[in-house]
This record gives sequence, structure tokens and C-alpha cells, in this order.
Amino acid sequence: MDYDFEFRSRRSCVMSTRGMVAASQPLAAQAGLDVLKRGGNAADAAVATAAMMVVVEPVSNGIGGDAFALYFDAKTKQISALNASGRSAAGSDAKAIRQRGYKQMPLFTGAAVTVPGVVRGWGDMLERHGTQKLSELLKPAIETAENGYPVTEWIGHAWRNSAKCLRRDADWKSPDIEQGPPQPSGQELLLDGRAPVPGEVITLKTMGETLRGIAADGPDFIYKGEFAGKAAAHVQKYGGWLTPEDFAAHQGEWAEPLSTDYHGAKLCECPPNGQGLAALVACNIAEAANIDRMDEPERIAHMIEFMRVGFEVAQKEVFDPKWAKVDKKHLCERAYGISRLVDIDASRAHTGHTFGRTGNDTIYLSVVDGQGNACSWIQSCYMGTGTGLIVPGTGVSLQNRGAGFSLDKEHPNYLEPRKRPYHTIIPAMSTRNGELHACFGIMGGHMQPQAHFQVLTHLLNGMNPQQALDMPRWQLMGNGGKLLIEPGFDDAVIDDLESRGYRLQFVDGFESIHMGGGQVILRAPDSGVLIAGSDPRKDGCAVAW
Repeated sequence: MDYDFEFRSRRSCVMSTRGMVAASQPLAAQAGLDVLKRGGNAADAAVATAAMMVVVEPVSNGIGGDAFALYFDAKTKQISALNASGRSAAGSDAKAIRQRGYKQMPLFTGAAVTVPGVVRGWGDMLERHGTQKLSELLKPAIETAENGYPVTEWIGHAWRNSAKCLRRDADWKSPDIEQGPPQPSGQELLLDGRAPVPGEVITLKTMGETLRGIAADGPDFIYKGEFAGKAAAHVQKYGGWLTPEDFAAHQGEWAEPLSTDYHGAKLCECPPNGQGLAALVACNIAEAANIDRMDEPERIAHMIEFMRVGFEVAQKEVFDPKWAKVDKKHLCERAYGISRLVDIDASRAHTGHTFGRTGNDTIYLSVVDGQGNACSWIQSCYMGTGTGLIVPGTGVSLQNRGAGFSLDKEHPNYLEPRKRPYHTIIPAMSTRNGELHACFGIMGGHMQPQAHFQVLTHLLNGMNPQQALDMPRWQLMGNGGKLLIEPGFDDAVIDDLESRGYRLQFVDGFESIHMGGGQVILRAPDSGVLIAGSDPRKDGCAVAW
């Protein structure tokens, strides 16, 4: 069966009062909803959904990846930020990579693997905010991995794109100089040596066994048990440095989110090493500029320029905060937004900006329970299955988040031992008058802060969640005025952007993967009614109780 991936959503919003989950795969959303139905809260449901996502969308996330989350506590009205990203190996050596002939970080060798933080993140979320045991919450994921499930359409297409990486085929066009030996364990995420097609049932037996181990021993199964030794040995076989000691030393961190006022709401993002700061700066400048007074072509041109400045700031300010404890709050304040207006010239496309490499493969989920608690959760292996290095006998593909490091000693993200890299994955949340407004996120590499900016603007201008997600998007690329753009914009907007010098590249069909895929749940402050939308660019949905 062929699919044209034409996204012309005619969905209406999903509404409820007792609880809601939105995710990019329906089985995962249902797993979270079942948790809410049996008395769990938003934290419990988010972990169950996230665990199911590693099974049903393993080409976009996994046990070998990282996560970030924002949690709104309905009793205290406070939002906390969870950093569940991992660090580089203690033995990391940038000089050694350069001596191998690399001019930038490799993507698919062991050197790109950082300690995976996802599973510790599940435990940290439950320890602080959860009410149920991890062993219970993992049951749906375990059963699905062991008994099988039919692969959905978008995921099936993406799986095909990862197959050669998993097998490490001889004709696989990798940007790496050295790929290492063939990898028989890559078959653990394939069906008879190939990617499953939409509608085929696949089982992931070894992944199911790993999840059983986590259910029995908790996160220590990954960080202090046999798995750590197996993973370290596999990474070293392919040119990396991770050791069991690196796994044992890993810890997640809770932090205060960064926020800025925009259009009568407060946008909250996780602090660095995530790139949410780029969205906050763009919104801050847009608030100072009062973009509502502009017509659509002028408004979009200015939003693009505000986003460029956001990335400019992020390239200087987003890095592991332990390497320089500098407060970023002033970058989100009104005075800073006003000060940057003098740098804005939206009359022409700027061609000198760059903001590094990126991947587009991530999962995001949103959960709000009946009491008003909310969890905005995102997890990823970065580029599809990450390095594609499957720890033998575990079904776990290891991330390539090390690609976020630089080999330039003067760069704030220079590769150093036990350091967190620049991260693209960012959950979002907004409040109004201290109450939850929206629990949302949009996946897709450097598209993420740009989509946060665009979708939140639509929401605050009166669109409902589904309308805001359905709207066509633009994406500023980090090379010489190139702008990705989806069909659906008025001709006046297209003509205006071209007149300013933007090099437009239209994306449609499956290529809309580059424009992100999101989930949004709004909560009406007076009635408590939950209103959700799910991105038509993905396979998922919002489900309600």
C-alpha cells in the first residue's frame, strides 16, 4: 500500500475533564490513558507513555537516548524542569578524534555515544511526582514488545530510512570516515533483516527482556548492572570511550525553568543544555516589537528574523551549565528584548548565520490529569536510531548526542570529559496568571524552538490546539538565507519572502517530517476542560477520559 503523506487535517479538537494524553503513536497514548483511568497522575501516565514509545517508535527514541521534561504541580502551581540527558565519557578525547581525520564530531561511531539518560529520567520523575511503581507502568511496553504490534504509516517509512544504519551495510552512505565492523545485533530492531512496512506486525523480544530487567531492578539495571558492561564494550568496539563507571556515575538533575512573558502568557522552557533559550529569546523580542500590529507578510518576516537572533544567542549560551555558571534569566527579560530591537533588520534575508547540525527524529508526549497536573515530556536518540549501535542481546540502540559537541577548543560545546552536549530536544509549557495554559511540544531538531514560537503564537491569537498544529510552518535553516516552507501560505507571503532574498524550499508529503510533529493540550482555567490537538504530520492522536 502506498501513502502520499498529504497532510490536510480535518480533525476537530479532543475534549475531556478527567485526563488526557497526546502522543505520536496511538498505542502509547492509550497506555498513558489507562494509567490515568486507574488513578495515576500526569507523572505516572507520562512514564508509561514514554516507555511504550521506545517500543512502538524505536526509530525516533529509545532506552539508549536522552529526555527532558517540564512538570506542573497543580497544588503548588510550580513548574519544575527535569534534565535527563547524559554526559560524555570520562575518557573523551577531542584531540584523538581530530587525529582520526575528523573535522567535526562523527555521527555513527562510538565516539558519538554519551551516557543514555532516559531510564534514570523515568525514575527521577516518579520519585518526585509519581504515585505508582515503575514496574507496573512498564507492563504495557513489555507486553507490546514481546507480543508484537502493527507498525504505523509514518513510523514504517522512517524505519526504512534507518535500516542500512542498523545493518551497517557496505553501501551505507555514512558521513563517518570509519564505521567499524559489521553489526549483527542491528537485526534486533529489524524484521527478517529489513525494516517492517506499514501494517506488518513486529516483535522486539530482546528489548522486552531489557524492559523486564528495568521493571525488576529499576534504573540501576541500566546504570549499575550487566547492561552497562555490555554497552561500554560495544561502544569501545566502535571507537568510543564509555565505561561501566561512566554509567554508574550518571545522575539526572532538577532545575528551575527559564521563562518569558509573551502575548499575555508565560512561556516556560528547560534551561541549557537544551536549546529552549532560542524560543524564549525570539518570543521576548516579538513581545517588545508588538508584531500584532503588522500584516501577515511583515509579521512572518519579522518572526524569522527574531528566530535568527534566538539561534545566535543559543549558539553562545547553550552548553552544559556546570562549565560556566552564568545566569540566563536576563536574556528572557523585557529589557533584553527591547535592547535587541536595534539589531533587527527584516527587510532582507541574512546569509551569515549558522547553528550547527541537527536531527529530526524525536518523540514528544503531553499529559494532563483531572487535577490539573501536567507533564511535558520529550525523548530521543537524536538521528533516528542514534548511532544505530545496538547493544547485543538488549534491543537498545545507543544515541549519537555526542554530535552536539564541537572539536574547536574555543567553542562552548567543546568535547571534554563528563560534559553534557548542546541538546535540540525541548518540551514546552505555558501558564496564564499562574495557572496552566498549555502543555505542548513540537519535535524536529532545530525546528523545535521555531515551532514553539509559531504554534504558541497561533494559540495566543485565538486558534484552538488542532488549528494551531495544522497551520503551515516555515523553518529558518542555518545556511545562507535558506527557508523551508510548507504549502498553504498566501501568495502574498511567498512573494514577500522572495523579495527579501530568502531562498525558499517547499516541503510536502513525507518531507514534512522536517517541519516537526507536535502535541498540544490546553486547560481552561475556569472549567478545567482539557482541549487537545495532535499533529497530522505524525501517526499519533490525543486520547481522553
